[in-house]
Amino acid sequence: MTTQTKNNILESLAGLISAHKQEIISENKKDIASVPNLDDSLLDRLKVDEIKVEGMVAAINQVLLLPDPQGKILSSYTHPNKMLVENRVVPFGNILIIYESRPDVTIEAAITAFKAGNKIILKGGKEARLSNLYLVKLWHEALKNNDADTSYVQYLDLPRDEVQKLIRNERGEKVDLIIPRGGEGLINYIKQNSTAPVIISGRGNNFLYVAEDADFDMATDIILNGKSRLSVCNALDKVLFNENIPNLDSKIKSVYDKLEAMGIEVLGDKATCNINENIKKITDDSIFAEEFLSAKILQSIVKDLDEAIAVINRYSGGHSASIVTSDLDKATKFQNEVDCAAVYHNASTRFTDGGEFGFGAEIAISTQKLHFRGPLGLGELVTNKWFISGTGQIR
Repeated sequence: MTTQTKNNILESLAGLISAHKQEIISENKKDIASVPNLDDSLLDRLKVDEIKVEGMVAAINQVLLLPDPQGKILSSYTHPNKMLVENRVVPFGNILIIYESRPDVTIEAAITAFKAGNKIILKGGKEARLSNLYLVKLWHEALKNNDADTSYVQYLDLPRDEVQKLIRNERGEKVDLIIPRGGEGLINYIKQNSTAPVIISGRGNNFLYVAEDADFDMATDIILNGKSRLSVCNALDKVLFNENIPNLDSKIKSVYDKLEAMGIEVLGDKATCNINENIKKITDDSIFAEEFLSAKILQSIVKDLDEAIAVINRYSGGHSASIVTSDLDKATKFQNEVDCAAVYHNASTRFTDGGEFGFGAEIAISTQKLHFRGPLGLGELVTNKWFISGTGQIR
């Protein structure tokens, strides 16, 4: 499929989504009504409103402007025997995306894989079934409008046992890559049973370290922004304060008041609770490893940068971590030694996102080191292949 054909399909998809905005929202309302006892976090992930529909269209329009990686020559070498040896970018092939709750993944993840030249197999959660089926219907219309095979985007409206057979390669359908986006149970099952390569779109559990020389107003803004959405993997869960921050007692109390006003429950270690008795004391350190995805945040006091780095590397999900400091050497040490996919200096972890990083949308945010790390866009949803041209050379 040529780049122009891909772009024509994406333009058609954007137009269809805009034209059928109300139908998308209507199907999503049916999904929401069918799920009992929705908590705020799940509702945030499941709900599709006008803003989310506009976000889908904006993501498509941004991906349209990005260069197509397919066919790019990575290296070219002329052998002494005159053979031409080229290493080129090629698609993975069939990418299976298994995801929970978020209907926008049906568009935003799939457009990224599609423009990179892949065929996409989608399996969303049953709680978003109607929303997903309607969005895939629009995908198929866009493909048909451009004389393209609808098999480029498939939706698995299958029971769990059949999906498990597909993961175990027991259905005879070829899958070249699996990307699970969901809870640890889903991820662990796929890791243990898949015969295809797996890219883990891992959990968040992101940390912020506030150094002794930090601009504390800046740090406060970053903390509050980190809890501006609760259900996303780039939300902030843990804040580490250096024990030598001037007027630390009053500053921790100030942050507590602002978080409480937002409805955020503040947890703390013994040292933090000694400063503010309103902070809920944790019972053991295992909570440092927990991703909250809810209106909770944990505060702790550390003695120095080295301890902060050690705590983050022990407990974080390997997603994102940030430092607030005016000392560039400290920031450089932090960013080099913290083992996360995205490391920030004086900025919010909420920016770990494909759109915010300039490539429109993402298929996932990888917390593993192979094949790529962090938000996965067009340039990461490909592999390579060697093309050798000769005139009858033998070795």
